[in-house]
Amino acid sequence: MKLIHFICVLIVCITINFSCSFSEDKRPNILFVISDDQSFAHTSFAGARFVNTPAFDRVASEGVYFTNFISSSPGCAPARSSIVTGRYPWENEQSGQHWSSWMKEYVPFVDELQDQGYATGKTGKGVDPFEYAKNESDSLWRKENAAGVSHSNLVYNKEDLPASGLHDNNYFEDFKHFVEGVRDDKPFFFWFGAYEPHLPYETGSWKSSGKSLASVEIPQFLPESDTVRGDLLDYGIEIEWYDNHLSKMLSYLEEIGELDNTVIIVTSDNGMPFPRAKANCYEYGIHVPFAVRYPKAFPGNRKVDDLVDFSDLAPTIMDIAQISPKQMKPISGNSFLDVLTSDKEGFVSQANKYAFSGRERHSSSRHQNWGYPQRAIRTKDFLLIWNAYPERWPAGAPQRIKDETTGELYPVLGIDSLGIHHSEWAFTDIDEILTKNYIVEGHSSAKVSPYFEMAVAKRPEFELYNIQTDPDCLSNLSGLPKYSEMENMLKSSLFEKLISTRDARVSGKDPEVFDSYLRYGKIRKFPAPGLKYESL
Repeated sequence: MKLIHFICVLIVCITINFSCSFSEDKRPNILFVISDDQSFAHTSFAGARFVNTPAFDRVASEGVYFTNFISSSPGCAPARSSIVTGRYPWENEQSGQHWSSWMKEYVPFVDELQDQGYATGKTGKGVDPFEYAKNESDSLWRKENAAGVSHSNLVYNKEDLPASGLHDNNYFEDFKHFVEGVRDDKPFFFWFGAYEPHLPYETGSWKSSGKSLASVEIPQFLPESDTVRGDLLDYGIEIEWYDNHLSKMLSYLEEIGELDNTVIIVTSDNGMPFPRAKANCYEYGIHVPFAVRYPKAFPGNRKVDDLVDFSDLAPTIMDIAQISPKQMKPISGNSFLDVLTSDKEGFVSQANKYAFSGRERHSSSRHQNWGYPQRAIRTKDFLLIWNAYPERWPAGAPQRIKDETTGELYPVLGIDSLGIHHSEWAFTDIDEILTKNYIVEGHSSAKVSPYFEMAVAKRPEFELYNIQTDPDCLSNLSGLPKYSEMENMLKSSLFEKLISTRDARVSGKDPEVFDSYLRYGKIRKFPAPGLKYESL
C-alpha cells in the first residue's frame, strides 16, 4: 500500500510540475521552424530511406510527434495565413489567397507576442508570397511581414553551397545574431522559414552525396522512372540542407543553456512540389510533418494521433506564451496545449477528430485567372474532398494563349513539335519539375498514361479515400454503397464547418469573390472553356 501511495503522489507531483511550468515568471522561448513544400512521409523519423533528418528526428523522438497534422491549404501563402491568424484561408479574404495583398486588419499572433513582452524575429521565408505595403500610399496594407522582422540577412557565397538550387540564406547565423544581439533578456519567438525544398533544384545534386536511386520510395501516384527517383533525391538534398541548419540551432541553444527553455516546433507549409501533391487536397498535398519538443512541460517520446490543423497553431502558441489576443480577428482554431502536456499516446482528446483544408487559386492557370476551389475534411481513417467546380482542370488548363493580339495558342499539352513539354505552356498549377515533363511527354504510353490522368484529368465533385489502406489516394470510394454512411457523415461535418466559418463558397453572397482578388504574381492568359481540348 505504501508503494501504491508513493506512486500516486509521484504522479500528482509530475502533473503539477507540468501544469505549473507555464505559471512561472520565465516564459518559454519559442522557435518555430517551417520548411517549404515537404510531405509528411519525408523525414527519416517517418521511415524515408532516401532522406536523413537527424534534427527533426531529435525533436520528434524527444518530444511529441503528430501523425495526423494537416495543413489548412496545399499552397504556401494560404497555409501560412492560417498559421499566423488561427483562421482558415477562406476566412481571411485576399489575405488568405496566394500572392494577394496582406491587409492590416489581419493581425498575426506574432504581433500579440511582441506587444506582450516577447522579442520576435525571423529568417528566410515568412508569410509569403503576399504583397506588403511598398510606401505610405498602400494605407490598408501591412508594412512588415506577418511572420516578423528580419534583423539580419546573412548569406553564403554561392560557390559554398552544395547545390545551386539552395537559397544562400544563412539561417543559423541569422538566428544566432538575433539571440545575441536583439532579444536582450526577453523570451523570444523566432520564425525560421526555410526556402527549401521548394523548387528549383539542381538536377543530379544528389550524386555527390553518396545517395542511390535504389533508396527512393516512389509514391504510387508517380511512375517508376529514374527521372522521378532523381527528382525525389534532389528534393531530399534540400530537406537535409534545412535540417542541418535546425541541427545547428539546437546545438547552439544547448551550448548557451537555452534548449530546454525553448519550445521547438517543426513543420512544413504543404506537400512536395510534384504532380498530384502540392496544390491538391490529397494526402501528399496537405499532410505535413509536425513535432514539438519542450521537456519541461511536454512529456516526450510520444506519438499522437489527434487531428490538428494550422488554424490550431496560433491559439496553442499564445497559450504557451501565456497571452490572450487583443487585436486579432476571432480565431477559429482551438489550442491543443492539453495534448502537448498530456502523457498519453494515440488519441489524446476526442475533440480533435477532424481537420480541415482547402484551396482556391494557386498559380495563374485558367481562363480569367480562375482557381480550382476545393475543401477537405480529414479523419484518422478517411479523407473527403469537395471539388466545387469539377468541370475545371485541376492542374490548370492544357493550353495557353501565346499571343493575345492574334489569339495564337501554344501547342496543346504544352508539347512542342519535338515532343518536348514546356512547363509554362500547360498545367501550370504543377510546379516546373522534370517529373512533370516526363509524365506529360509520355502521356500516350501505356506505362505513363495512368499517371498523366491522375495528375491532370478532371475529377468528380466528391472524392473519398481510406487513407489507412490507400494513403496515395488512388481508389475513390465516393458513391459506393458500402461507404455511403461515412461519406454522408463527412459531407455533413464539412459543410457544417464551412458554414460556421462563413466560407463564401457555401454561405456568402458572392461565391466567386475569391477569383476577384488581385494576384500580384505572374498572370497567364488562357482560352475560354469549350475549345477542342476540353474533350481530352
